[in-house]
Amino acid sequence: MRGIFLDIETSGLNSDRHRTLEIAFEVIDLISGHVQASYHAFADQPKSVWELADKTSLQINGLSPGKMPCAIREEQIAKEITNLFNELEIERTSALYICQNPSFDRVFFSQIIDVDSQENRNWPYRWLDFASMVYAKRLEKAQKKAGPLPWEKGLSKDEIAKELGIAPEQKPHSAKRGVEHLIACYRGAMGFVDKLE
Repeated sequence: MRGIFLDIETSGLNSDRHRTLEIAFEVIDLISGHVQASYHAFADQPKSVWELADKTSLQINGLSPGKMPCAIREEQIAKEITNLFNELEIERTSALYICQNPSFDRVFFSQIIDVDSQENRNWPYRWLDFASMVYAKRLEKAQKKAGPLPWEKGLSKDEIAKELGIAPEQKPHSAKRGVEHLIACYRGAMGFVDKLE
């Protein structure tokens, strides 16, 4: 089984009027922890997208038209991701997505590659929530009286990282750094199967 560790930065939170500005993911073998592929791209968006952008979101991700080197159109991103998934033979029986905020990432990913196209290619439809994984582990410990209740330490990625002794994600947020930080947190909290004792 492979995990597609994915993060997306956007022009805002509302998928009806906002678009993807940056996307990154790494495909990792969940047994060995071996990275099979990496992908990163900035999306070249038209002026109309920037005019509708949420200023708070842009402050968080630090993106602007001048800070997106080698940005490419969404159609090119879709083509590159499709080619990579075909090369890796990504399908739902052998891969799943792992995100910090899958409900957010999934809807913006589906703007780039529509749901029907994903379905026709038999791509994964399981989008796992890293915070929920940590919640479940903490709950198991709490039930054994071996730790606090799962929500008491916080469930943001930076709060989970602090608990694991991992530095917070560098600011401003970036999809590429977000994926790297997510993988570090996943490795610390969950581990890869071959690495478990």
